[in-house]
Formats: sequence, C-alpha cells, structure tokens
Amino acid sequence: MNADVVVVGAGAGGLAAARALGGRGLRVLVLDRQRRPTSIAKGEILQPETVRILDGWGVLDALRATGACPVDQLAIRDPQGRPLLALDYRALPGSHRQILCADYGDLRGVLADGLPATVTVRWGQRVTGPLRAADGRVTGVRVTDDGGDREIRAALVVAADGMSSPLRKAAGITVDRREYPHGLVAFDVAGVEVADEVSAYRTDRGLCLVYPLPGGRCRLYVQVTPDEFRGRSAADLADWCDRLLAEVPAVRPLGTALRANLHRRQLLAVYRLRAARLTVPGLALVGEAAHAVHPMAAQGVNSSLADAETLAATLTAGGHPDDAGVDRALRDYDAARRPRLDHVATVSHSAARMLTSVSGLPRLLGGRMMRRTAANPRLLGLTAGNLSGTAVRPLSLVDRMYQLGLLVDRNAHRSAPPAPQRSERR
Repeated sequence: MNADVVVVGAGAGGLAAARALGGRGLRVLVLDRQRRPTSIAKGEILQPETVRILDGWGVLDALRATGACPVDQLAIRDPQGRPLLALDYRALPGSHRQILCADYGDLRGVLADGLPATVTVRWGQRVTGPLRAADGRVTGVRVTDDGGDREIRAALVVAADGMSSPLRKAAGITVDRREYPHGLVAFDVAGVEVADEVSAYRTDRGLCLVYPLPGGRCRLYVQVTPDEFRGRSAADLADWCDRLLAEVPAVRPLGTALRANLHRRQLLAVYRLRAARLTVPGLALVGEAAHAVHPMAAQGVNSSLADAETLAATLTAGGHPDDAGVDRALRDYDAARRPRLDHVATVSHSAARMLTSVSGLPRLLGGRMMRRTAANPRLLGLTAGNLSGTAVRPLSLVDRMYQLGLLVDRNAHRSAPPAPQRSERR
C-alpha cells in the first residue's frame, strides 16, 4: 500500500498530524508498533492555544464530553497553599481562555475517532527504517508485522515515534538531550475533589504539582531524587507518604486517597530535548521526536499539536504537493516552528528551575523572580500569554532585569502590548 503521507507513531502527536493532514485531503497511513494504545501520565494539561486547535479540528466537544476539567488559573503556592504567583487565564485574548485537564487516553481517543476517511491506522506495525532514493531523499518506510516484511512508499514520512525516535536517528538528525537531576513520581489519585486550578507547590523537596482529572480524580506529581523509590517496600511507601504530607500541608486533604492509591504510580525521568533540525528531504519530525521539555510548564503535548497544525498548513498551502513541493513545504515548516520551539524550551526551562531548584543561588534567584513577577501585572500578562500560547511575546532582557529587581518597571501596571503576528502559516 502506498500513501501520500506515512505517520510513524499513534500517540497524540502522530494522530494530530494524521488529523490535520487528512483533513486537507491527503491519504495518510498511521503505523504504530504497539498492538493497542498504552496508558501513561502525560499530556493532560491542554493550554488555550491547543483548545483552539482542537476546536478547529471539530473534536473539542467530544473531548469535553469525556469529563475534561476546565481550569481558569495556574498558581504557584507555598507548602501551606498560600499564593506566591497566579496566572488568571480569563484575562487572555481570544475566545479560548481556559486550560482543559484531560486524560491522555481520552485525547488520543477523540483524535482517533475524528480522523477523516482518508486516514488509516494500523497497529502492531514495526517500522524498521526509511526507504531512500538515489539522492538520499526519504521516500517511505520498511515495515515488519505478522505478515512479514514490506515497503510502503510515500511523498512524506512523519516521524512521531517518540523521544528515542529510530527514524530521527536513521535520518541523521542529531539532538541535544539533557536529563534533569531529579525525577518525578506521578500518582493517579481517585475519589477526591481539588480546586479548579493547576497548583504548583514550591517546597523544600522541589516541585509538587496537583490538578483535576475527569471522574473525581486528580494528578499529583512529586519531585524525587533518582533513587528515592528504589527498593521501597509497602511500609516504606507509607512512611514516604507521611513525610510528604508533613512537608506539604496543602496536600494533606489528599492523604487518605493518596495512601489508597500509592500502587498507582509511575516513575518518570525528566529530560530536555531539542533536535538540531525538524526535517530532511521527505521526512518531518513531530512531537517528542523533535522536542521535549519539563512537565512543569505543561508545553509538551501542546507543542506536538501545534507542530501538526503548522505542518499541514505549510504542506498544503500550494495544493496537492509533489516531492519537490513537499520538500519546499518542509523547509517552511522548519522555519516556522523552530523559533517557536526555541521559545517554548526557554520558557519551560525557566519555569522548571524556578520551582525545582532546592538549594543555592538557583533557588534564591527563582524566588526573587517569582516575587517580582507576581507584583508586576504587565509581566504576569506576558507570562500567561507565553504559557497559554495565545499571545506569545518572549520576555526581553530588560524584562528579566525587572524580574530580578535590578531595574524598576515604570509600566508595571499597564497591560502587556499585543503579541506579534504568529510566524506559522495557517
């Protein structure tokens, strides 16, 4: 079977690419090596710009019907729950001014259910490598499944095959991958009610993050050292939980439910990753194959869906493309997305350091920047616009000096100026 596009990976990024490309009339084949979708704690905080994208694809109502929780505010709090900095999304521009907290499986499900008739998804397909023309251009993929080996030809291959991306490696695209010196443990806590807020607690152990999920549940992320959970018995886990609740009094109302759900945990290593480029002739990277950031800033899956939207817009801007048209579009895609992804990486790392540093100068400076930003409505507006994706305007060097208290911002109580026009072609 041949196709206009082969998408490798049926996570949210791959399905979003299939939805966006198929919606523009292209024949898309999605291949995934898993025999069925897997469950993982990721991609649950959908920023307003992502909500806009989902609305445009016609799947937003279906996602809301799964019980996705609307949230108006992202707040940083101290261990007792007192506010340190709050971003009110209701003041954002545009018609989408809320976060949606949704199960990753539900997001993937509504994307799959909303695929156009031109899209086919096949599970249990292991892609063993790219096909290449004599000039090196990627022209398809080699696949192994229960029926044996075969080749699938396509004008475009989309690598949405995750952070370790074999296709990215085969294409010779290098990455800068750095592991943070801490991990996160994620708990799915059932039978609780939490505020309609994404709450990030800045504690002596680092980050503690709480937000609501469908079905009377919440997600709790806790920063841990790399070996903090190694070899833990049930009694050790109970002791660990008691210490956490003592260290962060604000989460004590979750105590009974957390103890009952300690077995429902996932240990996550945390990385920063940036690909040196997003394309080679005939192949584009989407999602974690191209970029990964700290979960604190809630940008990962949001960037993946924006990748898909931009790729489809550039690829079909001139009608149904031939190979040369595909490669021109890929250059446009790279030029449009890389500056935005660089900005997202900077914002995410800065937010992570502010909350995850536990000692020394980084923690001192993080606290100062947070206090100065909280007292400056203009900087709060800029920060909300950057995180939400609705009004992206990178902070200037002078803004950073205001955050550090090195300069006095005489315009602190004025509204942030409008964001520049997006560089992505829609």
